[in-house]
Amino acid sequence: MDKEKKIKPSKELPLGFVDRQEKELLTRDFIISNIKEVMIKYGFQYLETPSFEYTDSIGKFLPDKERPDQGVFSFKDEKNWLSLRYDLTAPLARYVAKNYLEIPKPFKRYQLGTVWRNEKPGPGRFREFIQFDADYVGTKNLQADAELCVLISEILEKCGLTKDDYIVKISSRTFTKELFDELNIQTDEQSAVTLRALDKLDRLGWEEVKKILGKGREDKSGDFTKGADLDDKQIKVLEKKIKEKKPNTSDILEIMKIFKAYDFTNYQYDPSVIRGLEYYTGPIFEVNLNFEVKNAKGKTIQFGSIGGGGRYDNLVSNFGNLDCPATGISIGIDRLVYALMQKKKFNIKSIKPVVICVFNKENIKDYIEILKKLREAKISSEVYPGEGNLKKQMQYANKIGSPAVILYGEDEIKSGKITLRNLKSGEESNTEIENLPNEIKKIL
Repeated sequence: MDKEKKIKPSKELPLGFVDRQEKELLTRDFIISNIKEVMIKYGFQYLETPSFEYTDSIGKFLPDKERPDQGVFSFKDEKNWLSLRYDLTAPLARYVAKNYLEIPKPFKRYQLGTVWRNEKPGPGRFREFIQFDADYVGTKNLQADAELCVLISEILEKCGLTKDDYIVKISSRTFTKELFDELNIQTDEQSAVTLRALDKLDRLGWEEVKKILGKGREDKSGDFTKGADLDDKQIKVLEKKIKEKKPNTSDILEIMKIFKAYDFTNYQYDPSVIRGLEYYTGPIFEVNLNFEVKNAKGKTIQFGSIGGGGRYDNLVSNFGNLDCPATGISIGIDRLVYALMQKKKFNIKSIKPVVICVFNKENIKDYIEILKKLREAKISSEVYPGEGNLKKQMQYANKIGSPAVILYGEDEIKSGKITLRNLKSGEESNTEIENLPNEIKKIL
């Protein structure tokens, strides 16, 4: 009897998920450390909410509703449906409702956490990514909205961008509400599809967006997006109004006045900024990069925004009779990392260990004594952790990018001195064990 053939699992990842290497992770850590500094400076409270929420609690607010499960990853646990959070705003609304009497108002919170979206992936757009959010909850004061734009700008500049590298675009759902009333768009579904279509302007351009505003659009892969069923006259009016870049709503004019007080000029009023999420009720913002971003093949791509946000005055009230206006802004950390790593001036040093080579396992005590001396001096170091001769150990040290190796064989034991080989220059030197940390620091 033939043995049943064992099927080996795939080594490939699902679309929209990636393995992240050290350079990218260190860049991400650098960005996160700068975010925390700015948030402390601005007086925000750090908060963490769980990855899973009841599906009903996070609601159905994602823009990509053509995909299964309304764009979320869900499963049924006994009687209740649970979903991985798709953003950090809906869980915040749930948290505020639950702790409404205990928290101060306004409540200023920031959060860093992984979110998941069951959406079509693209360049720098993943199904799993880390998001940063900053929110004011419990205030209608537009200074909160303005300050969110200011603090995002400060974060980007701390991370190495200049004012020429990015722009904060602002608009308002007040504008779109008035426009939709003029166009006689009355149903929630038609309004939602129209908003989602306009949100794709930067990526698709007007000609393709018009198809979604009308009967629908089929993309290159054959996927069909149902349209908003607007007629030609409605679409022409919509296009004309969106292209008129003159602020005329009171909320935007007030925010621009506050920007002036902050001496903040790195913004642009743009009514084509829509933001696909349906829960926005007032001013909205979007952060766009002005420099070229390339994909893995070196081709320049339409990257889009790295973040944005806006006012959502009704979200907390979904959980009960709570009057709790709010505004927030977020950045997709992994998208920002993807773009920043292409800036030549953006370079983070990766610390690699000095390798202590093993000549004889009988001398392991001596090697560990050297190791302890280096680590006490806060020098990244290791005794060669594998098996093999000196040649293999040198190959290992070179492959991991070690700055130096320590040679302590029979000759060194007899002389009482350690040989230190600089792997960058190839030079060797002999030194007493007490001086070894100082000699290594000259190389690092």
